[in-house]
Amino acid sequence: MLLSKLMMIGIVLIGMSMGMLYLLTVFMGAPELQVPQTTIYYDHDENVISESNQDGQNRYWVDLEHISPNVIDATIAIEDKHFYEHMGFDFRRIGGAILADLKAMAKVQGASTITQQYARNLFLEHDKTWKRKIAEAFYAYRLEVHYSKEEILEGYLNTIYYGHGSYGIESAARTYFGKNAEELSLPEAAMLAGIPKGPGYYSPYADAERAEERQSTVLQAMVSNDMLSEAEAMQAETENMALQTFTEETKSEIAPYFAQEVKKELRSVLSLDERVIEQGGLHVYTTLDAQMQKTAEKWVASSIDQKSDIQAALVAMEPTSGAVKVMIGGRDYSESKFNRATMAKRTPGSTFKPLLYYAAIKNGFTPSTLVRSEPTTFYYDNEKKTYSPHNYGDVYANEEITLAQALALSDNVVAVKTHMFLEEKTLVNTAKSFGITSKLSAIPSLALGTKPVGMMEMTEAYSMLANGGYSVAPYYIEKVTDRDGKVIYEHSSQSELVLDPEAAFVTTSMMTGVFDESLNDYTRVTGSGIDHLLTRPAAAKTGSTSTDSWMVGFTPQLTAAVWVGYDKGETLNHRNDGSYTKKIWANFIEEALAEEEATDFKKPENVVGIEVDPQTGLIATDNCPVKRLTYYIEGTEPSHLCEDHPGTPSSEQEKQKKGIFDRFFNWIR
Repeated sequence: MLLSKLMMIGIVLIGMSMGMLYLLTVFMGAPELQVPQTTIYYDHDENVISESNQDGQNRYWVDLEHISPNVIDATIAIEDKHFYEHMGFDFRRIGGAILADLKAMAKVQGASTITQQYARNLFLEHDKTWKRKIAEAFYAYRLEVHYSKEEILEGYLNTIYYGHGSYGIESAARTYFGKNAEELSLPEAAMLAGIPKGPGYYSPYADAERAEERQSTVLQAMVSNDMLSEAEAMQAETENMALQTFTEETKSEIAPYFAQEVKKELRSVLSLDERVIEQGGLHVYTTLDAQMQKTAEKWVASSIDQKSDIQAALVAMEPTSGAVKVMIGGRDYSESKFNRATMAKRTPGSTFKPLLYYAAIKNGFTPSTLVRSEPTTFYYDNEKKTYSPHNYGDVYANEEITLAQALALSDNVVAVKTHMFLEEKTLVNTAKSFGITSKLSAIPSLALGTKPVGMMEMTEAYSMLANGGYSVAPYYIEKVTDRDGKVIYEHSSQSELVLDPEAAFVTTSMMTGVFDESLNDYTRVTGSGIDHLLTRPAAAKTGSTSTDSWMVGFTPQLTAAVWVGYDKGETLNHRNDGSYTKKIWANFIEEALAEEEATDFKKPENVVGIEVDPQTGLIATDNCPVKRLTYYIEGTEPSHLCEDHPGTPSSEQEKQKKGIFDRFFNWIR
């Protein structure tokens, strides 16, 4: 009688305890499921280019419907055969574990259900103590109250550790078999289901024979639970599995300097902290063109002497959208993570001249405007200071040349004369309209690019010429989705017309002269050494200072900037180092756009094209030995015919014949 009463009291107390536990669980609400997941980065074709790998951990979340049924059955059979019957803990297994522990006088046998293991992965440490077990049971019960069995099973399979940095079944499937979780066969699923009990012990990479024995145990558990027949289990044991070759080597990341900028954009635009970026399971769709990136890396590597410690950077961007397609910030990321494409400021040299000539065209100059090329000293700052620029090699025309020739030949004296005529502040203000934010000084030498600027600034400025005068801001991310596929960010471009479209087009047309040898005069055009490499319309400008070598240019589809120099500002040996940028730029542009149709730059309506004599800038006649189609803002085109060639071969033709000495110095300029 007493025993019956005690049992009744015990049952009531247990019932009350369970009721209170249930009420407490309901009151506390559903536990938050924060599971670290690998963030994946994609190129513009949605191919994976890199993944966050926090402390060597790979984590991917997949829905239960995208996990092979073989995995689900094998896991339940070996880990928790009563999974669909209990409310978080299995009293039968707990009783057996207690007896085993009492016999051994130690904690030796586990009785954790799938739900308890999931709770442990989410909220607890993995120490084997009764305190942790009680907390584990409580969290497991909360999970069971607030989540369905399918949600719990999905969470477990996405968080359990399978060894070798693989958390979750998707990561394990990729690591061991090079496939997705939904593609796993029965023997593969049985092999993986057996690993979590001891990832370092049952991994086939650790001991293949032991892993096969564990696989057999899993298959027999499936037979015992009527999930398989004996025949199916035996067949699965004998099937060959294509196990991946395991290596501890870390995969080299594609475009690591570009990846730096992507993470910066995630922090600045989306205001994400480092933990979310690394462990948030984000899917980041970038602007990178992986094939173009490989092309750029190839030409940088093959063009520069491998023994040299000279550095290089390259950026390529869509001029209409600002999407950055390629970025190289240095020759070896493992040796130097300093991104010269975005962090360095260097003197751009003559690549600054197109901005000057745009200002000149806008202020009444034309490609046919004549300016004398000769040694000149300029007075400035109320005539208290002087400046005497030199042409490369101290070679001058010693006569008037056209503005078109001056740009193509990179005549420094003509550039400074034009700059001083416009007044120095004009170029400073013009540069700002081109997106140049670096500090500039209104001095004569600014026309020759003597003030440091960033590579991205120059790429942006040239892109505005390429797109007809619209503002353009570089960006790296097209779209970001969270782990559930919800779009949390999508790029939208906003641009406005900043430059004069007609002046921008005329300037672009003048820049094509860099590759046009009809403009040769007292020296050759600066692109004469690479013009044979180009098969499409392109506009560009070279630039060199004592410490920097540049080439920046564009086609209608792509803007590219190349820089070469030493980090510590050492003087360049232009005989050896000066040709790198031109060779890299031309070969990259051609190969990068090989599959793209060659297109002309779009001419505005108020621009007219006229064939002129390149030497005089006047309308060419049948007697002119050389003619060049030149563009002008309507109303500024020449109205007089060239009279320098009265039916006989002109002495001007002799200027086209240059010796090998001139060719050599033009190549290294």
